[in-house]
Amino acid sequence: MQHESQTCPADDQRRTLIHSVGCLAAAAVSSGLGSAAIGKVSFKPYDSSLLVNEFGDPIRSKDLAIAEPYVFNYPFQGTPAFLIRLASPIVSKTLRTEQGQSYQSLAGVGPNQSVVAFSAICAHKMMYPTPNISFIGLRKGVGREPSAVIHCCGDDSRYDPAQGAQVIAGPAPQPLACVVLQHDPKTDHLRAVGTLGGEMFKAFFEKYQFKLQLDNGPKSKHLCDSTTVCKELKRYSRQLQGCPA
Repeated sequence: MQHESQTCPADDQRRTLIHSVGCLAAAAVSSGLGSAAIGKVSFKPYDSSLLVNEFGDPIRSKDLAIAEPYVFNYPFQGTPAFLIRLASPIVSKTLRTEQGQSYQSLAGVGPNQSVVAFSAICAHKMMYPTPNISFIGLRKGVGREPSAVIHCCGDDSRYDPAQGAQVIAGPAPQPLACVVLQHDPKTDHLRAVGTLGGEMFKAFFEKYQFKLQLDNGPKSKHLCDSTTVCKELKRYSRQLQGCPA
């Protein structure tokens, strides 16, 4: 479904919400999320988008390289998200937003329950991957850190993707928002169907309104279509800003 703007008449919003919740319920059953995840206050359903490569072919979870960050836009065409496959199964964890709302992060999906997705907008200064450069990415953990760490070099905020992207160091006030994934075990395809946790899209659009307008025109605030392109971060951004561990 194509949306011309971020807002729409109240009746359309209600119809979209009812439709999205219905789709989400089906997604939760098929992906093993469980009904408890649907009722969390911080959860927000969006229209379903199939993750595809640059040629339009659906992404399969088994083809994702382990600990290689991928980027796709969701739920808006101008809001990037990370897709990450880790080596071990990922379980849910109780987390809190900056406002103190408690929620359960999502378990991994896919054959090994090791695929997760998070908003790629840092929770501190909202740095994000752009086609020119990215100050936020995934690196190997050092010392007592987990094996893989989402690291924003702009402010040294660090997140653990195996624990719902909870903050493990730096000034970030809350975890990265989770992107809810639906996995089809028959095809191994992945769909994004919503977000969970402290999303920051309104503030993001306000802060980067001019830059997003220059880069994408008005489409940044449009909701994603039925498909969204997913590619490796190293190909999404021309330059990956290195930062010390």
